[in-house]
Amino acid sequence: MSLLSIGTVAFDALETPYGKTDKIIGGSCTYISLSAAFFLPKVNVVAVVGDDFPKEYMETLEEKGIDLTGLLIKEGEKTFFWAGKYHNNMNTRDTLVTDLNVLADFQPAIPAAYQDCDYLMLGNLTPQVQIDAIQGLNKRPKLIVMDTMNFWMNVAMDDLKRVLKMVDVLCINDEEARQLSEQYSLRIAAKMIMAMGPKTLIIKKGEHGALLFQEDKMFYCPALPLEEVFDPTGAGDTFVGGFIGYLAQKDDVSFDSMRQAIVYGSAMASFCVEKFGTERLFEISPADLESRVNEFRELARF
Repeated sequence: MSLLSIGTVAFDALETPYGKTDKIIGGSCTYISLSAAFFLPKVNVVAVVGDDFPKEYMETLEEKGIDLTGLLIKEGEKTFFWAGKYHNNMNTRDTLVTDLNVLADFQPAIPAAYQDCDYLMLGNLTPQVQIDAIQGLNKRPKLIVMDTMNFWMNVAMDDLKRVLKMVDVLCINDEEARQLSEQYSLRIAAKMIMAMGPKTLIIKKGEHGALLFQEDKMFYCPALPLEEVFDPTGAGDTFVGGFIGYLAQKDDVSFDSMRQAIVYGSAMASFCVEKFGTERLFEISPADLESRVNEFRELARF
């Protein structure tokens, strides 16, 4: 089954209690695609970078099965750049720099070869760009999963409500769910958000796991307690990339399949945080993943 990921490919500069980096590769589309590619022979990407983005890294992504036909390279312009510093608890961070650069006027152009995608993953972008991406497809995919953030709830709520009616699954964190619904109880918040359009809602709770809601059904997957968390950047994108990658591999969008996908996505995210940036995602073997999933099974079995 074909998967199309639309989002950002970027540079990040990170600082955590464990150290700091200069510019490294980041962006929602990068993490999503690397995670999803673990389950699929090919993941198609639509994103934009400047001519400062290293060709060597593009080749590395292609070796992982990521098709970059839809990666627009803007000559004479710079790639989106974000810098952040995490606090000691790793749950909060300060944004130090945000340079939109090529992302400021990004309009997704979907190549003809991507038009018949079965699964569509919309990374965190402006709601209007997400709408344009969906409308830019010739046919509706079997499943559309979308990520967003509280910033768009503050500045583009009308567009956000429009795109919510067009997607199947929304993936947000608990703070965003409460803001979007104006409800503190996550169960009540889930009902209100699903009434806005998406039939399925995933609420990420960071180190406390993730909740899956659909109609009157609910599933909870705990997070795996790790001895050390080096860098949480990209963990949420890695999670949802594993989620949709697993569903596309199985070609099954039932609630039971989504329960399994939540666990596999959580396992992928648990690897991501063990090193800076995307580094750990290049090292995982199938045996590593199954061993980690078994740890999740043991954690919740009684």
